[in-house]
Amino acid sequence: MTTKQKIAIACQGGGSHTAFTAGVLKKLLEVGVHETYDLVALSGTSGGAICATATWYGLLKAANGSKSPPYKCLVDFWKANSANSPWEKAFNSIAIGTTRLQQDGIIPSYPANPYQMDWMNELLSSMSPRKDFLNFKLVLENYIDFDEIKTLIQPSSPRLYLGAVDILSGSFKVFDSNKPSDIRVEALMASASVPNIFKAIEMDGTAYWDGLFSQNPPVTTFFKPDREQRPDEIWLIMINPTKRKAIPQTGPDIIDRRNELGGNISLYQEIRFIKLINRWIEKGAFKKEFMDKLKPVQIRLIELSDEIADRLDYTSKLERDAAFIERLMDEGEKQATKFLK
Repeated sequence: MTTKQKIAIACQGGGSHTAFTAGVLKKLLEVGVHETYDLVALSGTSGGAICATATWYGLLKAANGSKSPPYKCLVDFWKANSANSPWEKAFNSIAIGTTRLQQDGIIPSYPANPYQMDWMNELLSSMSPRKDFLNFKLVLENYIDFDEIKTLIQPSSPRLYLGAVDILSGSFKVFDSNKPSDIRVEALMASASVPNIFKAIEMDGTAYWDGLFSQNPPVTTFFKPDREQRPDEIWLIMINPTKRKAIPQTGPDIIDRRNELGGNISLYQEIRFIKLINRWIEKGAFKKEFMDKLKPVQIRLIELSDEIADRLDYTSKLERDAAFIERLMDEGEKQATKFLK
C-alpha cells in the first residue's frame, strides 16, 4: 500500500483579501486534495484563521458522515460576510469611501477607539436589517458550531492551529485543536481582533489581539507533533505580496507597502528557519538521535497574480462588496488550479 504524502496548509491573514484563500481552499477540497494527500494540519491567522477553521470544520463533518461538501461552511461564511442588501451596500460604500478619503489626506483621520464606539455599534446594529452583518461573533456562530466540534474530533483528524498575540506579555499564542477547549469562538475572534476595530478578546484571564502581530500564519508549529505526523510539504497561501515593481512614492502606496512588509516579517523568519534546518539535515549536521526525529520539509506558495495584487491596497482589506469578494474567490480557485498542475 502506497503511503500518502503528508501536507499541511497555512493561511496568511489579510482581512477581506483572504476571500482569495477561501477560493483556494474551495478548489483544493473540490478536487479531493484531502483524499489524495494525508492532510495532517491547517493553520491560520486573522482572516486566514477563519478560512482554516471553516475548512477544518467542514472536513470534520465530512469524516463523520455529512453529505455536504466540506467547503460548504467556508463558502456560506463568505457569502454571509458580504454586503448583499441595499442597506449593506450603502454602509460598505460609505465606510470604504471615508477610509480612502482619510488615507489620501483629503479629510482628517483620527485613531479609532473601539472602547468608545459602543453607542455607534448599537445604533448601526439596530438599523441593519440583518443582525449578523455587523456582529462578528454572531456570523461565526451561525456557520461554525463550536459545541459540535468537540464531538467531531477523532484521533485521525487534522490538527488546527490559530495564531494570536498576548497583548500584555507580547508573547505569541497558538490555539491548538489538540486542546479542545482552545477551539472556541473567542479564539477565532482573538486571532482576528484587529486593534482600532475590535476590542481585545479576553480568554481565561489573558487579553489577545490579532495574530498579525505574532505568526502570520503559524508555520513552525507544524513541527510540534512526532515525526510521523509532520508534513512532507507545507502549502502556504499568501495574501501579502512578496514583491512590488516600483518604489512607493505616495502616502497611500507607502502605507500599503509598509503593511505588506510588516505582515510578512514573522513569516519570512519562519521560512528561513525551516530552510536552514533542511540544509543542516541534508549535510548530516545532527546527531543520529536527532536525525531520527527530523525530516526535510518543502514549502510551496500559492499567491495572488500580479494583476490582482496590484489592484489591492490596505483599505480594500476592509471591503465587503459581494462582487469584490467573489472576484477574489474566483482568483483563488484559478491559482489553486495552476498550483495543482
